[in-house]
Amino acid sequence: MREWYVILIVIVLFIVGFFILGSLKLWIQSVVSNATVSLVRIILMPIRKINSSLIVNNYIVARKAGVPVTVEELETHYLAKGNVTRVVHALVEANKANIDLDFKKATAIDLAGRDILDAINTSVNPKVIDVPAVSTNKSTIDAVAKDGIQLRVRARVTVRTYLPRLIGGATEDTVIARVGEGIVSAIGSAESHKHVLENPDVISKTVLHRQLDAGTAFEILSIDIADVDVGENIGAKLQTDQAEADKQVAQARAEQRRAMAVAAEQEMQARVMENRAKVVEAEAQIPLAIAEAFRSGNLGVMDYYYLKNIEADTKMRQGLAGDDSPEKTK
Repeated sequence: MREWYVILIVIVLFIVGFFILGSLKLWIQSVVSNATVSLVRIILMPIRKINSSLIVNNYIVARKAGVPVTVEELETHYLAKGNVTRVVHALVEANKANIDLDFKKATAIDLAGRDILDAINTSVNPKVIDVPAVSTNKSTIDAVAKDGIQLRVRARVTVRTYLPRLIGGATEDTVIARVGEGIVSAIGSAESHKHVLENPDVISKTVLHRQLDAGTAFEILSIDIADVDVGENIGAKLQTDQAEADKQVAQARAEQRRAMAVAAEQEMQARVMENRAKVVEAEAQIPLAIAEAFRSGNLGVMDYYYLKNIEADTKMRQGLAGDDSPEKTK
């Protein structure tokens, strides 16, 4: 039974010794580097779920670079799910470049989701942004001058990070969108596309004058027009489309007037037929009137024969007249 106690004590001592030896190695490393960290703190870090090696190594880097930071601050940022290594490296680079950046601001930027190390690098070495962005499907910014000619432009914007606006400032996509809008506005206000081709810097000056970097995390240093190409004659195309539309409208109105004329002609023919029917109806009343005259004694037999002779004479005359007769005319 006593042997089991001895084995258990040996195992416990082995585990404790393993942690102490690992912590002892880090403690010796910090002492030699003149960035001493308490051995007890190093031992307690794993218990608090803190990567002791990460904290000690970054503390040594910060102290060697002259960055004023404490172990407590590094532990706090680690527990807050921050990237301790990138923050420390950013502080070191900022210190070497004489950029005003303290640990509190650096951790706030890191916890906000921004890449603090990339921001410091961009502050020291400005980067170039393509407009339009390479990730988009468009290869140029297209705009139309007042003379109707389309111009296709590619620009390159040189920016550097503006740390005071890094937290809450607009991203790179906003800068690209604003510059693209400025290019379209500058070309659209030009009287002729030839003026833009002769002086591409007109676009740069106009866009820079609008202070497009306001409210963003960047400061625009320059806008360079990389390429300007002549596109389509949009003005002529629009005029052609408008003329075609006017033509179709005129044809529709002419067709409407023709249909109305045909309808009016049909209506007049119907009226003629109606009047002819009335004439036929009136002529049909003549025999009835003659019969009534016979019955009433107003028309004698001789009068009737005299009327028939006149009618026969009239037909003969019409036959001699040929095409000029009323019957032929009908």
